[in-house]
Amino acid sequence: MQASLRWSIFPTTIAAVFAMAGLAASQQIVSVAPNAQPITLNGTSGGDKKDSSCAGFISDRPNHTIQVAADSNLKFTLQGSGEPTLLITGAQGQSFCVQADRLSEGKVEIPGRWTRGSYSVFIGDKGRARNPYTLSITSQ
Repeated sequence: MQASLRWSIFPTTIAAVFAMAGLAASQQIVSVAPNAQPITLNGTSGGDKKDSSCAGFISDRPNHTIQVAADSNLKFTLQGSGEPTLLITGAQGQSFCVQADRLSEGKVEIPGRWTRGSYSVFIGDKGRARNPYTLSITSQ
């Protein structure tokens, strides 16, 4: 039981080290299946790369890689401070980007039908800031 406790703390510690260093946790690959339990991911937004779409400043690497196991109705919900943006790109060249505005209070949502495959998720910031965020992925 003690080994399990150490294992559950270890990934959190690694994520905190990446966040403090300003690095994206791109090593984290999350698998999502139809009708799965909600998934909650945390990290630090922003980066040094200026995105040409709406994402503002992002990291060179995705904050998260999401593997959609089968075609699914999913909703990505980002809650963050600063001027957060959510950019999701797919292997087929699809790109979805949404910015928070003053009325959303830092909340961004991208619902839809997601086809099976791998998606790169970038959490950016329009003002080049680095802020904590929470990303939730829920089945609809």
